[in-house]
Parts: sequence; C-alpha cells; structure tokens
Amino acid sequence: MFRSARIKLTAWYLLIITLISVSFSVTIYRVLTQELDRVERIERLRIERGFPQRRLTMPPTEMGDELPRAYFLDPKLITETKNRLILMLGVINAVILAASSLAGYFLAGRTLKPIKEMVEEQNRFITDASHELRTPLTSLKSEIEVNLRNKNLTLNEAHKLLASNLEEVNNLQVLSDNLIKLTQYQKGGNDFTATKLSLTSVVGEAVKKVTNLAKNNKILIVNKVHDYLIEGEKPALAELFVIFLDNAIKYSPEKSKVYLTSEKNGSYVVIRIKDEGIGINEKDINKLFDRFYRGDKSRTKLEVPGYGLGLSIAKQIVTRHRGSIYVQSKEHQGTTFTVQLPVKHFSGLI
Repeated sequence: MFRSARIKLTAWYLLIITLISVSFSVTIYRVLTQELDRVERIERLRIERGFPQRRLTMPPTEMGDELPRAYFLDPKLITETKNRLILMLGVINAVILAASSLAGYFLAGRTLKPIKEMVEEQNRFITDASHELRTPLTSLKSEIEVNLRNKNLTLNEAHKLLASNLEEVNNLQVLSDNLIKLTQYQKGGNDFTATKLSLTSVVGEAVKKVTNLAKNNKILIVNKVHDYLIEGEKPALAELFVIFLDNAIKYSPEKSKVYLTSEKNGSYVVIRIKDEGIGINEKDINKLFDRFYRGDKSRTKLEVPGYGLGLSIAKQIVTRHRGSIYVQSKEHQGTTFTVQLPVKHFSGLI
C-alpha cells in the first residue's frame, strides 16, 4: 500500500516540477528569441541609417567593400541559434526531471515514513489488544457454555461460576482502563497542567496505595525520598511510582525490601526504585517498555498477573513530564529503575 502511495506521490512531485520547469523554459525561450529579433532589427536600422537606400537595395556583390556581409545578421544563424536554444533547454529539462524523480522518490518516502509508522503502530496496537482481550473472553465463554450444558448445576456451583466470571470481568476492566490511559498519554495534547508538588507527597501517596500488596507479599518498603519541590501532574506522577512499586513487589521474594531514594542532579531530581527481586534478563531490558511485553514465564517461574502495560504507561508519563527512565538489572540480583524529572523552578529542600 505504501509503495503504491510513494510512487503516486513521486508522480505528483514530478508533474508539479515538470509544469514549473517547462513554464520557465518556455518563458526563457521567448525572452531570448525576442532579444535576438530585437538585436537583428536594431542592427538593420543602424545599417539602413548609415548607407543610402539605393546602395542597400543592391546585391552585396555589387556594393563593393563599403558594406561588408558581416554587417547583416544571417537569418540562418538566427534560426540555428534558436534551434540550439531549444535543444539546450530540452537537455536541461531532461536533467531536471531525472534528478527530480530520484529526489521526489526519496522525499515521498520521508514524507510517508511517519504515517507508515503510525499505521503500523496502530495495527500492532489493535492486534495486541485483540490478543489480550481474547483470553479472558474465551475463558468467560467456555465457563458459561460448560455450565449451561450442566442440567444438574447446583447453587454452590453457580455461585463459583459467577465469582469466576466476575474475576474475568474485573481483568477486562483493568485492561480496558490501562488501554485508555496509554492511549491518552500517547495522544498528549494541550491539557497538560503542571503544578508545584512536594515529591514526598507524591511518593507517599503511591506507597500508601501499594501498602496492602506489600504486606500480603511480606515486602518492606524503605522510603528515603527527600522532600524536593517538583512540577507536574500529581495523579500521573503518583501512578508512575505505583507502577514501579507494584512491579518491584510482584517480582520480589518474601521478606525482601524495596528501596526508594532521591537526589538532586543539576536541574533534575533523580528518583531510584530498587528491589531485591529476580532481576531482568539482559535481552529483555530493551523491550521492557514495549506495550504488552512480559518476561519469559519459563525463566521467572512466576505467574504474575497483568498485561504488560504498566511500564509502557510509565514511560509515557515520564515522557509527558519531559523526563527519562533508565534500568539497571541482573538476574537474581534485583532491578533498579531510575527516573529523572526536570525541575524548572527548583528551590532545593522544602
């Protein structure tokens, strides 16, 4: 599809350039030929004024040496000059069209590249989302169909079925909510409203949201974040740290710790989230922030709930705040996520 569009766009480029080039060539030809005709007329008038009419009407061979032939512009020479001019303009136009075809094809590719990437990204998004939605929907359908065929379904079994179905519905809701969040962050827009925030307040809110999960997994969260003044959207930044803490807790063994630290680095505030978990394989690090990407289950030997959207959302939040994320990890040695957020009006410790 895009190859055909590229060829069509190149053809349009060539058509426009051809029209412009031919128009200029016709204009140049007319101007130069008119100038030749004008010079010829002026030369004839000059000669006519310098010699009697009688002598001018005589054949050149009878006029002696008083009026050399060189005084007359040869009409054949003028015609030959015009023909050569047409040939030169034709060659120039051919060269322009040849160069334009190559340049046009290249520029058409550059023009269509972001559109192609956007369409491919959209197609991947639809494919990935459809794949993730199919799993809970298939589970729902299978359970309902099996139990509908069971004529001896008891009230207790029906209750279990509804509980299972509710769990799948909750999973679908989480997935749809995350997809909406990811789409909104990717879309961007002018609705970004930055306010001055206390970093400890933002991180504290995130820690509060994951406290129960940490207790259930017997994980201790060690919060050593200093109280810096930052700028951003509090709900988005709180969600950012919830995502990192949630991942750290899920992939850490019981009775381990998750550390939160911060420091000032120039015009940035650097926040680190370090865990003592299973770590990340080196080949997986570059794919961590890809949508729906999850590590190899056979390697982790863990059934961790989720759809692989959290880190994609986190990256979009950081990008929205003009920051950056770095990952350091080794298998069985824990993982450290480093977030850098710019501070335009940094005022040090509050």
